Amino acid sequence: METADLLDAWRARHAEPTSGWDFSSFGDSIRPEEPPWSYDDLARDALAGARSVLDLGTGGGEVLLGLADALPADTVATEGWPPNLPVATAALAARGFPVAEYDAEAHPRLPFDDGRFDVVLARHEAYVASEVARVLTPSGVFLTQQVDGRDLSETVELFGGTLRYPGVTLAHLRVEAGAAGLVVEAARDWTGVLTFADVATLVSYLRMTPWQVPDDFTVERYADVLLALHRSGEPLRFTQRRFVLRARRPAPVPA
Repeated sequence: METADLLDAWRARHAEPTSGWDFSSFGDSIRPEEPPWSYDDLARDALAGARSVLDLGTGGGEVLLGLADALPADTVATEGWPPNLPVATAALAARGFPVAEYDAEAHPRLPFDDGRFDVVLARHEAYVASEVARVLTPSGVFLTQQVDGRDLSETVELFGGTLRYPGVTLAHLRVEAGAAGLVVEAARDWTGVLTFADVATLVSYLRMTPWQVPDDFTVERYADVLLALHRSGEPLRFTQRRFVLRARRPAPVPA
């Protein structure tokens, strides 16, 4: 394929609309290794007996709907990324689960009363530990799976810039949880490999994860880098980093 045709194809992939966090459309063109734990299993364990649940950063609602049979009627979600908000609202409306607009990085205080939820879930979403502790009931459970801030760090080597979220590490968030009064019950991290079939797939993926590249990223501006990757013939392998943390708000000590 000629250079102009390659660039046109990559531009088209980067301009595709973004809807939710469903990566299944990539099929086998993205080959991720998986952590040794199942987030769904961990979430179901946390949800056992819960009467009220908050899902922070629900994306398009895909993961939460996968847990629908384990969720109580009193389930609420938040979403802060504008492209995902209408997607999540429509997807969760059928289950009667409301979605509140909330971005922890812009407005840290959660729009809920103290002690509102038995369980708070946060999968790949920023949160404020003190706010999570505030809205949990006594003995309430917080479960989070996070993308480590050093995830796909090879993008910095390729495109420049800096890591957007270097403080998102298990060590850091574990300390924050303790400072917020939460008792950490389990914590584990993992490193694996994510392989892209070609540059077109990488570009399409980056449109859904724009924090991985500089703010000025366009196919035109970084054409030389993308073309060099294409011509190298080397597998497009990047380092994945994930961690999970489960914590609990302590019950009051009887007088």
